[in-house]
Amino acid sequence: MSNAGLHTLTGAYALHALPDAERREFERHLGDCEACSVEVRELSETATRLALAVSMTPSRELRERVLREVQTVRQESPSSGRRARSGGAGGGRDGMGRAGRWSKFALAACLAAAAGFGGIAVWQNQEAQDARKDARATQQRSERVSEVIAASDARSSSATLSDGVKGTVVVSRSQDRAVFLASGLERAPGDKVYQLWFDDGGTMRSAGLMQAAGPSSTTYASLLDGPVDGATGMGITVEPAGGSKQPTSTPLALMKLPSA
Repeated sequence: MSNAGLHTLTGAYALHALPDAERREFERHLGDCEACSVEVRELSETATRLALAVSMTPSRELRERVLREVQTVRQESPSSGRRARSGGAGGGRDGMGRAGRWSKFALAACLAAAAGFGGIAVWQNQEAQDARKDARATQQRSERVSEVIAASDARSSSATLSDGVKGTVVVSRSQDRAVFLASGLERAPGDKVYQLWFDDGGTMRSAGLMQAAGPSSTTYASLLDGPVDGATGMGITVEPAGGSKQPTSTPLALMKLPSA
């Protein structure tokens, strides 16, 4: 590659977008070109700050425009930039204005690409953290369900839900917790959820939402939220997504809690 062509690779090098052969050739060029070294350092520092920032995902229109324009705009080499600033050939007001606009656009294109990469990195990192958090929460709930069912004082009672599915509630008084189990229960409608309730002498207390074994599973093993305390029974209702403070529908089941 010609020396002039090497001057145009600063942006791609800063974003680690060069093939190995071009990257090695450009790195040899950096040892002899102070202007390119300064430009690479500035672009790399900017890309790093953008990658560490919480970025908004660029619109599809912006991305397509940048990719379309960058194909038709050649980055100004450091040598031509110096000639323009010194008033050499093409260094008049018009020439310098055009060079300034093209140079700034090329830099903006590089920064837009860096912002996109930064947004993806932040999104991927957040997704990974959320997945780990969800996995830990699921594991903890599964362990608590197992502890209640395996407790030495665990007692159970069963009833048939309104759609004919059998449900079982297991209570451990020593742990002051309860678990509800059901298999074959159809998934709630897309905008609805199954909600559990403790019956405190006729007053219904929310015990959280039912947890399915998987995204399309009809098997449920749900740890009721909160202590059993003085509850004598439990209920199941269909509620709006997110649950309700009080039941808003006819219960699918009302069950007595097993006695000690």
